[in-house]
Amino acid sequence: MNWKNIYRGMLMGASDVVPGVSGGTIAVVLGIYDQLIESINGFFSKEWKKHFGFLFPLGVGVVIAILLLADLIEWLFEHYPGPTQFTFLGLIIGVLPYLYTKSDARTTFKAQHFIVLIIGAVLVASMLFFRSGESDPVTDVTLTTYIWLFFSGFLASSAMILPGISGSFLLLIIGAYTTILNAVSEMKLDILVVLFVGIVLGLITMSKIIHYFMENYTIGTYALVIGLVVGSVFVIFPGWPSDVSGLVLSVFTFSIGLLVAFLLGRIEYKQ
Repeated sequence: MNWKNIYRGMLMGASDVVPGVSGGTIAVVLGIYDQLIESINGFFSKEWKKHFGFLFPLGVGVVIAILLLADLIEWLFEHYPGPTQFTFLGLIIGVLPYLYTKSDARTTFKAQHFIVLIIGAVLVASMLFFRSGESDPVTDVTLTTYIWLFFSGFLASSAMILPGISGSFLLLIIGAYTTILNAVSEMKLDILVVLFVGIVLGLITMSKIIHYFMENYTIGTYALVIGLVVGSVFVIFPGWPSDVSGLVLSVFTFSIGLLVAFLLGRIEYKQ
């Protein structure tokens, strides 16, 4: 068991609670994205024990973060939304040099790869133009509600492992975010079970698609991933604070995010 993955999972789980931040992006920050896709994709193979040893601690960390840190993340976004977003902004921008180096973009990227990068960035950045249809949590649960929640989990989990595309933001767009958050806080098992099945199937499906492209179109996939991460910067950027104290605090938290990304990069990307 790779128990170090518990803290990695906690970082991914905490980010998945935040609309606009992708757990896949944090996996890139942590340097485990390739292995994450490989492990999810290979879990049902003969080498399932090896992949289980990677995924189980990671899953434990994600669950711990969602259960224990969701309230803290919500509190930070309620009272200090700008500085909190600047922290994640620093994390994401800080990982780009490592990702650029890992993909050896200077020597491997050609014109078509930069086009793919731009398409990925525009795709994620365009999410800014979507507006949430969010309302109060659904309390009158019917068969239609369960089907809706299943596909919500399926789509959100698929987005969660794509860098730059936030599963929580997607849930906000389709109006399921508060219903699911309410189900987690009140432990509504029927909703959580349906959601869990959708999430698992979404992770398996998307991991197979990503794994195929990483195996057959490695450089193009890296170009797309970098583009998705770049695009997420525009989604997360909250705008410049109007007061000096807010600006100073935001610059400070941004610096913390950059520092954390630098330290994680030195540790996680070390050959």
